[in-house]
Amino acid sequence: MDSEELNGNGKNQEAGLPPPPSLVPSNLVPELEPVKKNIILPMARRGNGSKGQKISLLTNHFGVKFNKPNGHFFHYSVAISYEDGRPVEAKGIGRKIIDKVQETYQTDLASKYFAYDGEKTLFTVGALPSNKLDFSVVLEDMPSSRNASQSDTNEADRKRTRRSNQSKKFMVEISYAAKIPMQAIASALQGKETEHLQDAIRVLDVILRQSAARQGCLLVRQSFFHNDVLNFVPIGGGVIGCRGFHSSFRTTQGGLSLNIDTSTTMIVQPGPVVDFLLANQNKKDPFSVDWNKARRTLKNLRVQVAPSNREYKISGVSEHKCKDQMFTWRKPKNEKGEVEEVEISVFNYYMERNIELRYSGDLPCINVGKPKRPTYIPIEFCDLVSLQRYTKSLTNFQRAALVEKSRQKPPERMALLTKGLKNSNYNADPVLQDSGVSIVPNFTQVEGRILPTPRLKVGNGEDLAPRNGRWNFNSKQLVEPTTVTKWAVVNFSARCDTRGLIRDLIRCGGMKGMNVDPPFGEVFEEKPQFRNLSANMRVEKMFELIQSKLPGPPQFLLCILSERKNSDVYGPWKKKNLSDLGIVTQCIAPTRVNDQYLTNVLLKINAKLGGLNSLLALERSPAMPSVTKVPTIIVGMDVSHGSPGMSDIPSIAAVVSSRQWPLISKYRACVRTQSRKVEMIDNLFKPIADKDEGIFRELLIDFYNSSEMRKPEHIIIFRDGVSESQFNQVLNIELDQMMQACKFLDPSWNPKFTVIVAQKNHHTKFFQSGKPDNVPPGTIIDSKICHPRNNDFYLCAHAGMIGTTRPTHYHVLYDEIGFATDDLQELVHSLSYVYQRSTTAISVVAPICYAHLAAAQMGTVMKFEDMSETSSSHGGITTPGAVPVPPMPKLNAKVASSMFFC
Repeated sequence: MDSEELNGNGKNQEAGLPPPPSLVPSNLVPELEPVKKNIILPMARRGNGSKGQKISLLTNHFGVKFNKPNGHFFHYSVAISYEDGRPVEAKGIGRKIIDKVQETYQTDLASKYFAYDGEKTLFTVGALPSNKLDFSVVLEDMPSSRNASQSDTNEADRKRTRRSNQSKKFMVEISYAAKIPMQAIASALQGKETEHLQDAIRVLDVILRQSAARQGCLLVRQSFFHNDVLNFVPIGGGVIGCRGFHSSFRTTQGGLSLNIDTSTTMIVQPGPVVDFLLANQNKKDPFSVDWNKARRTLKNLRVQVAPSNREYKISGVSEHKCKDQMFTWRKPKNEKGEVEEVEISVFNYYMERNIELRYSGDLPCINVGKPKRPTYIPIEFCDLVSLQRYTKSLTNFQRAALVEKSRQKPPERMALLTKGLKNSNYNADPVLQDSGVSIVPNFTQVEGRILPTPRLKVGNGEDLAPRNGRWNFNSKQLVEPTTVTKWAVVNFSARCDTRGLIRDLIRCGGMKGMNVDPPFGEVFEEKPQFRNLSANMRVEKMFELIQSKLPGPPQFLLCILSERKNSDVYGPWKKKNLSDLGIVTQCIAPTRVNDQYLTNVLLKINAKLGGLNSLLALERSPAMPSVTKVPTIIVGMDVSHGSPGMSDIPSIAAVVSSRQWPLISKYRACVRTQSRKVEMIDNLFKPIADKDEGIFRELLIDFYNSSEMRKPEHIIIFRDGVSESQFNQVLNIELDQMMQACKFLDPSWNPKFTVIVAQKNHHTKFFQSGKPDNVPPGTIIDSKICHPRNNDFYLCAHAGMIGTTRPTHYHVLYDEIGFATDDLQELVHSLSYVYQRSTTAISVVAPICYAHLAAAQMGTVMKFEDMSETSSSHGGITTPGAVPVPPMPKLNAKVASSMFFC
């Protein structure tokens, strides 16, 4: 059945499910406003699973011992100010000041050790002598609060600078805020959670951060990075991957543990500023540098300046070359005591002082001053300070290089973690010692299970048994192949043997059971004179060519691009096809074409045109009654946020849902924009007058129309990208909206919901003792290191071929359906085998991957959408006082129900 037939199914039911008469009348809408009700909390564990072959594993959780169950942590607020009362806002200075307080006033502080977070919070073990303490300390050789003037090197100014930098007096106020019982840690060791547990764990985490700060590390949340070139991995563009360690305390069924893992952050290449700019812009000499781009890149980075070796923050780049950039120089007093002011260039200023400039006379200067008081320094005297984070988004090439160079096989990672724990020497930390906390230096042993591999169905009714999480279609046919008719090939200036490609695609399709007709006429080649036009114009010119030659609209277009992952044409091409014309399209950028490559392309084409490559055997059997016997819709949800520094890009919410029940291998997507950096999806239920224009209604109607007019009785939701602190919002905002959307369609309808969150962004890893290999695909762990109360488990569904496998951490927040533990775990495992784009099990369930793909693909469309054009208001949101969020271009009805994202 192709996509046009699917769209036509139940046309007269568009008003909803059930038919129009049972829709909620407009006068009932006010009753559907959110009402006050009991807060839904994450559910408790119902029991552990038992299915599968047992396997003994090690994990990077290290046990915690504790011997002071009756003490207290005391929480104090810290206020630091200058002598004149102005608050100290400069980062990094707080730790020096508090260390000085501790060193100077030991007796007044009862010789207490501090755990200080570097800002406004301080903890001690036991109380300080008073609830409010005031101190004053002097720090020697403090840099001035303002930058030195341009004439920093002349004698008179040197004396002034010495006076202003010689010392600084600070006032410190420490005030009692709260008391945290250490009994919370003792309870955690017994697998219990108490009211003060998170506060106690925060204290322990602050102790770890302080320990790392005293070693001169860069701190990024709970990860620490040493200034050691052995840890630096260049990834191109003047960016370096800096390896370090993550350390955090976790509560588990086995008690409190310290989770340690390797971690990587991006830093700017330290050393000469010129070298960084050449690498960043891929230039061979400094005279080719784009200085406007350099100005944006360098802003707020810190440099060390020769010959004084003082540090400054870059505020900009001079407008003129060093030879031409003038400033007012206050010359030293003459014999009469007069000070002469002269206009002089930065270059001549240094020449007069016999300081030679080798090459920077013809380059702009670095400005380290204030907007109204610039301070210009020749670029060759400026070195970027080490361990400065690079926060801009990485290019595809940098990302690929980072992945390539960061891979660590399991034995290598274990060795690094053992070494890292030893070097950190946490058990010698005086605050941890005072707390009675010590770390066991051995990996925790856990028991896992290897779940049975799901069986697949392929063409001709054949069964297929994946091995090691992989399978192939050699001598196999697709389970539901489509016929590719009315199609054409376009080529955007790629060097490619298009005739050979078409011939082999048709041949390969036939082997897989797909009947691929010859395409319309010849390949539509981009004319050379159009290659330098804007991406939008190149697409428009291509469609003018297509429309002039084809007898009617094509069903499918194969698009050949010259660039693999960063083509400017991709976004406008997808928008034109998916939004404007409703044409299914597949983009390729072939480098090495063989049968394996062509098979992968055909898998995507088949899925997009409504076919199925393979499906689970359980989809055609009563193996899982809760899903296959009862109408069930499976939903995947994800929110994609703009890259760092892209403040004008809205967040994109994507929700995919299964269709054609009892299948759980076919999905459609609904994508909307929402306010930037908002993680909760706020458009699931959107009542306007007597109609719901939310995302969930659209998906429910599609399920109804594609599943023989059956309403789903079971709704299984997989949510990606939320942290534990947001679980309550998922349950009480998103789930509540979906429940309201169901009630809006039919007040008597009471489907049962199950909500599962999938997390990839964590630091738990598993290892096979004495073996170099990753854990086998299907390995599941639901005991010992899992949450002491909540219903969670770790699953390694895929075969980790490179590096160390990262398990997915699943949290079952809500389960009205009442799955048996084994059944739910088996369903999650099986959903890692229905991803139509590949012939491998994937690391997270397919609905979540599809939601991520749909958000990413529509995100590329958004980047090229002309916001001045009148487009559908579908999905646009305006928050009071905020910039209106541009709406997502609406998918054309011809492709809306297709797997266009596949």
